[in-house]
Parts: sequence; C-alpha cells; structure tokens
Amino acid sequence: RIIKTVVKTFKYFFGLRFEVKGLENFEVEGPAIIVSNHQSILDMMGLMEVLPDDCVQVGKKELMYAGTVGLIIYLGGVIFINRKSTTSAKMVMAEVAKTMATDNVKVWVYPEGTRNCTGDLLPFKKGAFHLAVQAQVPVIPVVYSSFTTFYNPKKNLFTSGKIKVEVLPPIETKGLTSDDVSDLTDRCFHAMRETLFRLSGRPRSCAGALCCPGTPEPS
Repeated sequence: RIIKTVVKTFKYFFGLRFEVKGLENFEVEGPAIIVSNHQSILDMMGLMEVLPDDCVQVGKKELMYAGTVGLIIYLGGVIFINRKSTTSAKMVMAEVAKTMATDNVKVWVYPEGTRNCTGDLLPFKKGAFHLAVQAQVPVIPVVYSSFTTFYNPKKNLFTSGKIKVEVLPPIETKGLTSDDVSDLTDRCFHAMRETLFRLSGRPRSCAGALCCPGTPEPS
C-alpha cells in the first residue's frame, strides 16, 4: 500500500490522467486471476490506480535486476518466474495455485509475456489461463487504452496524455478442464482486444499499424 501511494503520485510529474471504469468487477469472492495488456513501464502507474488489496503480480525474473524498478516490484511481493525454464515456471505456477487458495489472494499476470507498443495485442501465452483452470478461479481482464498518442519509444516521443482503464466482468472457470484452456484464452484475448480498440478510439483494422506499420495481426 505504501508503494501504491508513492507510485500514484508519479502521474502528476508525467502529466498523465487516468479514467477508470469497472472497479466493481474486482469484487469477486475469493481468489482470481487478473490479466492485462502490457505496453511500457508506465503500466506501473496505471496498475496502482486499480490494484485491488490482496493482489500479487507475476513477472519475469530479469526484472529483479532492473535497478530501482526491480527493488520496488520486489518489495511489492512480485512472484518471479524464470521464463527460460519451463520446469521452473510450472513449479512456480503450481505453488501460486496453492497460495491463492490458502491466502485468498488475487494474482495479476501479463499474458502477452512482454511489453508491446504496437497499439494492438500480442498473442496470449496460456500460463495464466492454465492457472485459472487449475485453481478453478475466475479470470478478470483489465485493459489500458493505447499509449501511442503520447508515448513512442522509437521516436523518443513523450507528452502528457489520458489513459483509459477498464476492468471487464469476470470470466468463470468452474467446471473447465485443461481441454478448455485454449478456448478460454481466445475468449479473453478477443474481449480485451475489442475493448483496447474501443478505449483507444481506433478502428480494429488499423490499430496495430498506427505505432508500428507492418505489424502483423495476431491470429
């Protein structure tokens, strides 16, 4: 909570405004998996605008060594996964499932697996959805509007801007099995992609091209 309070003040220095909708969708009983799109380090400020209590994040192990940012997320209780080791990642996810049940916590995951500035979504990795099905907990999608109108690292562009954040209704997983993970992943991807384009005020057909021309549409 201390970190959350401090990081939320950064938006004033960066000239960012946040418009948040759907916070009531976090009000589910018991644990849940929260998934969101991931564009840049600015996501940390957006995260602190909506982060529910009793929620931890899952991130790549390399972030531990990212200076001040690494220290902040370490102190914030992030669960680190070695993406180069499939066995390690599976073991960690199994432990996360147990922790979710015993400690009654929500887990925040970025299913794209990496930062993405294209104004579109990268194909989702299935780890978060396997975890949701394994633990039989709902998936709560969170979508940030595109940053490309005021932030473009390739062009060294950064100006003030407004970020819209929307928390979508939970997607239930009770009764689902591992055979349903692909369908669950696709449902979440398409719901979040449609919301991303709507929040960003961009037509679906060209959203990816606005920041990085030539970026292929994900399947």
